[in-house]
Amino acid sequence: MKEIALKEHLYVLEEKLLQSDVRKSVIELEELLAHDFVEFGSSGRVFNKEITIGRLPNEETVDEMTITDFEIKLLASHIVLTTFRLLKHASMEYSLRSSIWKLTGEHWQMIFHQGTPTKAP
Repeated sequence: MKEIALKEHLYVLEEKLLQSDVRKSVIELEELLAHDFVEFGSSGRVFNKEITIGRLPNEETVDEMTITDFEIKLLASHIVLTTFRLLKHASMEYSLRSSIWKLTGEHWQMIFHQGTPTKAP
């Protein structure tokens, strides 16, 4: 996959994980998150796949969120780092985000994610 197409594809996957219907779907989360997924949350807490799949579907409301400044860096032929800014509209909270995606078979799965609170750009 060419880098521009890969960047667009991973952007779509990152956006999917922000959508309420995807966050509430265990099936979708199972497909998008690798079995050894780890997240360092912007709250300072650490989550694995089991905790994440137990937590996200039970969120009462999902804030509208916007991704900006999205970039990718190819770490290996099947490993990509994504970086971006995220704005949670309801709370006007900004964070810097990074994810590592791994090509597993024909599907990209997130193996790592980190959120770091920041001020408005």
